[in-house]
Parts: sequence; C-alpha cells; structure tokens
Amino acid sequence: MKQRLIYPVGSTEACRFAASFLASAGVPLVDHPTPEVTHLLLDVPSFASVGILRGGEDVRRILSMLPPDICVMGGNLEDPSLSTYQKIDLLKSSRYLALNAAITADCALQVAAPLLKTTFADTPVLILGWGRIGKCLGQLLKSMGCHVAIAARKECDRAMAEALGFEAVDYLSIGKVLPKMRLIFNTVPEMVLTEGQLSACKDCIKIDLASQPGMEGEDVVIARGLPGIYAPKSSGKLIAQTILNHIKEGSL
Repeated sequence: MKQRLIYPVGSTEACRFAASFLASAGVPLVDHPTPEVTHLLLDVPSFASVGILRGGEDVRRILSMLPPDICVMGGNLEDPSLSTYQKIDLLKSSRYLALNAAITADCALQVAAPLLKTTFADTPVLILGWGRIGKCLGQLLKSMGCHVAIAARKECDRAMAEALGFEAVDYLSIGKVLPKMRLIFNTVPEMVLTEGQLSACKDCIKIDLASQPGMEGEDVVIARGLPGIYAPKSSGKLIAQTILNHIKEGSL
C-alpha cells in the first residue's frame, strides 16, 4: 500500500496550523513537491478565482509538479482544473460545517464587542436566519444575557427558536422589532433588510456574516471568513481533525 504523504500549500495561518496539528498526530508531511506526494492540502476555502488559489498561485503549476493520482483536500473544489482528481471537500462535510459555524459565532462576538462599547448583558439582538451559524450565535448570545430575537422564514424554524426560549419573528413583521434592536447579525446569503428598513434603528450595530449581502447600508459591517482571522488556530485544528477523521474512516 502506498504510504500517505501530504503536501500542504495553503497560504493562510489556519492551513499552517492544520499542518502543524497533522504533523503532531504523526501524519507524514513534506514542504516541497516530490513524486511520493499522495495528498495536496489547500486552504479552506481554496480558490480566489478560477484556477487561482487564495495565495495567488496558479493551481495548475502546482499540480504539474505532483503525481497525477494525488487526492486534493480543501474547500469549494469545483474548479475545472481539479476535474480529473480525487477530492475531499471539507465544505461538503456536515461535521466540519457545524463545528466551523460554532467558531464563526464565537468570532462574531469578537467583531461586535468593540463596536457595542457595552457588555452584552441585556442587549437586544436580532439574528437573521436560523441555520448553523444562527443557532450557534443565538445560544452564545443568550448565555451572555442578551435578549435575542430570531427572524426566520419557515414557521417550523420560528417554532423551534421559540421553543428554545428565543423571541421569533417572521420577515413580514420584522419592522415591528427593528426600532428596539441594538445589534443585528445577518446569516442569510440574500437580501433581507434594505437600507430603508434599517433606518428604523439608526443607532444599531449591523454585522453581516453571510457569504452574500443580506443588509443594505454604508454602516453595515461585512464580516466574512472570521475563523481564519480571529481564530486561525481553532480553524486549523478543525481542518486537521476533519482530515484525521477521514484517515480513521479509511476514506483518505
């Protein structure tokens, strides 16, 4: 059986931490391309544009120096240059996504704290969306004493939020709660609140965590890729743990 040998080429601090965690776990790594490489580890997510990795490298140049049967590991690996390669896309792993959402929620509080200029206790907060990040963020804010409202389209999501002790609102009646909010987090990757609607809460801090804008306005803080910025060590550990799980399961 061919020995596993990982070549990490990610440019982010999180990828460097991931490589360090893997090495500590006894996984063989190499810092340069060799014919023995079996796996290529990229950043998560991996690409800045078609064919170009986040660090600015052309992925085809890197692949040309490696065996044709390597497995590529990273995130959002739909780039045409990888069409013939075996891939492990961490952003398709439900476990990775759930745990990354928890890290993102924790980082979101780090973004909000210096802007809020008060403690979180008794702060009225609105979270747009009841997905992974929305759930994790809601629990964190609630544990810190915030008054948390969840805005969700689906009745079943609003019912679950209410069952867990949150205020639940639908998007049609969201205007009724906006004036009392001090902090809004968006987790929905589509437009939810226009600048006109948000004028009802001028002194409110607005932080958009979604991959696509969900709130309009010059004062909206765009906060994407937070784990790699605020918690690269935790992010790298999660990448490494996900790879180690694949090894344990025999899929890598």
